[in-house]
Amino acid sequence: MAWDANRVVPWQRLVREWLLYVGIMAVVFVLFFRDNGLIGILAGLLVSGPMYLVFGYVLAKLGYQRKSLKQLRAEPKPRRRTRGADSDGSAADAPAPRAKPAPTKRTGGSGVSGRPGGSRRKRR
Repeated sequence: MAWDANRVVPWQRLVREWLLYVGIMAVVFVLFFRDNGLIGILAGLLVSGPMYLVFGYVLAKLGYQRKSLKQLRAEPKPRRRTRGADSDGSAADAPAPRAKPAPTKRTGGSGVSGRPGGSRRKRR
């Protein structure tokens, strides 16, 4: 899509998502990198805020809009189509059922005994 200066930027959502990200990542970094310099890591998290907001601004002006979890939950679940059934339930364009494959040695179709596994020696 083309740039549109009139598109609304969801600033509140962008800030909320970034704060959630910073909170989770700060906890993860504190847990796993206690011995290392946390000041640099936390400074990097804080610097990511303006970058995230600028990136979100550009995407919003280009027309990208993600659905929220609330919107995703409100959508009806896609129904699974049955094999060969049309959207109205008819099977007008349904393919013909597959033909039965020819018998092979493994399926027991070409043995003398008619049982899978072929002939076996009798014990004396």
